[in-house]
Amino acid sequence: MSLREQVITEFQHRFGEAPTIVARAPGRVNLIGEHTDYNDGFVMPMAINRAVWIALRPRLDPYVVVYSCDMDEVAEFSVLEMVKGRHSQWAEYIKGVAWSMQEAGLTLKGWDGVIAGDVPIGAGLSSSAAVEMAAARAFGHTSGIAWQPVEAAKMGQKTENEWIGVNSGIMDQTISAGGVEDNALLIDCRWLTLTPVPLPPETAVVIMDTMTRRELIGSEYNVRREQCETAAKFFNVPALRDVNPAQIEAVKDLLEDVVYRRAKHVVTENARTLEAADVMRAGDAVQLGLLMNASHASLRDDFEVTNNALNVIVEIAQAQPACYGARMTGGGFGGCAVALVKLSEAEAFASAVTAEYEKRQSRTPAIYVSTATDGASISPEVSA
Repeated sequence: MSLREQVITEFQHRFGEAPTIVARAPGRVNLIGEHTDYNDGFVMPMAINRAVWIALRPRLDPYVVVYSCDMDEVAEFSVLEMVKGRHSQWAEYIKGVAWSMQEAGLTLKGWDGVIAGDVPIGAGLSSSAAVEMAAARAFGHTSGIAWQPVEAAKMGQKTENEWIGVNSGIMDQTISAGGVEDNALLIDCRWLTLTPVPLPPETAVVIMDTMTRRELIGSEYNVRREQCETAAKFFNVPALRDVNPAQIEAVKDLLEDVVYRRAKHVVTENARTLEAADVMRAGDAVQLGLLMNASHASLRDDFEVTNNALNVIVEIAQAQPACYGARMTGGGFGGCAVALVKLSEAEAFASAVTAEYEKRQSRTPAIYVSTATDGASISPEVSA
């Protein structure tokens, strides 16, 4: 049974009738451009074929009643009474979206729903953004609000920043809201322009979950952002997006070493991401792979957001003949890496990486050969 069928069937069981709509929002993997989004920079994510699904029907009152198949919990709240912290984390994301949408001046109505997803939690594949954008789709449907991906992404980011307390950028919500099938998206995080960029022909994107987990709220994510802001203040610019690699090198001895290295990563990563878009348009998988390798080295050495498991799985992947390049992806400190590999050898690549990782880490990774999908959607077809 697919997840879509699962939420429809569970809804019928719990509420005694079929839902009127099914909302879906995908997770994402970032091919290149890490920790650049909150520096007004450039990122290159793609929406993946793993998603959060919500089967729902409108209510006549302001209450939202949602059952989580994954957590086996029910959450209930009124959109007229927004109070933080009364529910489990998954429900706080839904509630936070309602708060953010109302903060934007939108009038919301309640709904009954059932939610389930297969985006791994804490793996760096944006399970939280998928919940947020699926919830935004659900509230938009029940409240008669037209879907605007960039505006929805802004409200999702506000949820993360001000309701959940993670000082994250806007990439995750933007790709979940606005993904394009068979393409990555080059996102300009200052102007929020979305440019589809095709994947190189005869390649596959393979996600490698180290099965180590991080929690952004408890990690050094916010510390990294503060260090980037310190560097931007030194240059007297709004964000590190406004600094080029030559400028960074010119002040190497004037900045505190750790601030210099954080800034160096962001500035060079922006340059790599823009180059990646060019080589992808040219169909150059080899050069894209080299850029991904350089990105990982920068994240490991200058930004220091990898961990041992990420470094090991990337090293194993890069050693495989089918691999063009590999790097950590997501916030870091654990979670997933991503590799670009020859399509015809993707399954063999996955098996080889699994075997070597198990040998070196005594842990079995989860590996997914992924395709690029469309962003958040709703469907009225509710037959299971």
